[in-house]
Amino acid sequence: MQKIVLGKTGLEVNKNGFGALPVQRVTKKEAVYLLQKAFYHGINYFDTARMYTDSEEKMGAAFAHIRERIVISTKTGAEDAEGFWKDLEESLRNLQTDYIDIYQFHNPSFCPKPDDKSGVYEAMLEARAKGMVKHIGITNHRLSVAREAVESGLYETLQFPFSYLSGEKEKELVEKCKKADMGFIAMKALSGGLITNSAAAYAYLSRFPEVLPIWGIQREAELDEFLSYIKNPPKMTAEIEELIEKDRKE
Repeated sequence: MQKIVLGKTGLEVNKNGFGALPVQRVTKKEAVYLLQKAFYHGINYFDTARMYTDSEEKMGAAFAHIRERIVISTKTGAEDAEGFWKDLEESLRNLQTDYIDIYQFHNPSFCPKPDDKSGVYEAMLEARAKGMVKHIGITNHRLSVAREAVESGLYETLQFPFSYLSGEKEKELVEKCKKADMGFIAMKALSGGLITNSAAAYAYLSRFPEVLPIWGIQREAELDEFLSYIKNPPKMTAEIEELIEKDRKE
């Protein structure tokens, strides 16, 4: 079983992360079944967000009884301290927990910092001091904001799009995180559906032992596919190399 440590957080997780955005599209019963099956077959990192409608609520229903055995990350899109506390309290209630392992600023247009007048980073620090948040992270789609977050030294994890269709600038960002001892969480590891061969995607990301891919999972067949990689991780074969080069050219 491939495991990684998310940088300075010290959190050890399976190389497969469960992206819970898609479970908002299925019934609560189906979602709980998928989430619990993922856990009992080796996945221990689960990612959601306050903005994903009832995803947090479904995760809470699935994991309230085994909270200490999993790592939960969720996100706030708040732009001020009042919104931050509202989001955090609602997330804790939905998740049926009194703490969040990694609380992330959700794709902000700027890099939250102390004294930036928004008050959100100060609120995050207060939440961590109270034990409501264990580790501070940020997600983004902008290279400029992501780089600033890494260079600031204020964050323990970065969540950013990364796959074999990514360019050199994204690879440099992975390396920056490694040097800064920041956990790198790869969203859109299938490039938003442009990559259709999950084995090739997994094999490529295996080249980056410090990167945690999170896979958006909605159907049991999708889950089974990724669970199979826990026991038998795909290798970077000549055939997969050829497929990757073909996809990059297209």
